[in-house]
Amino acid sequence: MSYNGKYISVVIVAAGMGKRMNSNINKQYLLLKEKPILAYTIEKFDNNEYIDELIIVTREEEKEYCLNEVVKKYGFKKVANIVGGGAERQDSVYKGLLAVKDLCNIIIIHDGVRPFIRDEDIINSVDGVIKYGACVMGTPVKDTIKTVSVEGDIINTPDRNTLWAIQTPQSFSYEIILKAYREAIEGKVTATDDSMLVEKLGYKVKVIEGSYSNIKITTPEDLKLAELLL
Repeated sequence: MSYNGKYISVVIVAAGMGKRMNSNINKQYLLLKEKPILAYTIEKFDNNEYIDELIIVTREEEKEYCLNEVVKKYGFKKVANIVGGGAERQDSVYKGLLAVKDLCNIIIIHDGVRPFIRDEDIINSVDGVIKYGACVMGTPVKDTIKTVSVEGDIINTPDRNTLWAIQTPQSFSYEIILKAYREAIEGKVTATDDSMLVEKLGYKVKVIEGSYSNIKITTPEDLKLAELLL
């Protein structure tokens, strides 16, 4: 066990199709300076001393490609399993949660197309779970945000000081996140991120300030920015 007696598993979600990228290659396998985006992401966790295992969730038909062209090609040591994803991200995460070892105490869930996660963010996420039970990475918003109707009219302007842009990793006690997912399935509840399901159970989720460079690569413009960041 790696850190404070906790076994730490990471679920990396890489099952998206990336329609906004306008590419015939799914976004996680696009090359960034001759290396797949997903490989950069896995590398950050594979090299972190506190991480015990990695579960990669990819499209069912891409499992072999992921194994040969990413995991084996770059010699990653902590990838314990590659599992096929589901119809939606929520389904894919749940499949990843079920694939971790029984020893697991802490789960870190991360987007496969966020390759710029920092080592300190991973460590802070683990510490956050130990202290609070549930935490997410995020940054204060820089812009003024408006709530807008479907007709395009401004409804109100929330106080920017209370608004954060939430990223991954999102990290939880394994017991808490598994319960949240199981209750969501039973109640047919959907959410845009993992923490929403935990919030619905009545748990408080702590926000940990991360980095503005922890971008999610989903568009051609993001890919150009990633090349500059790299």
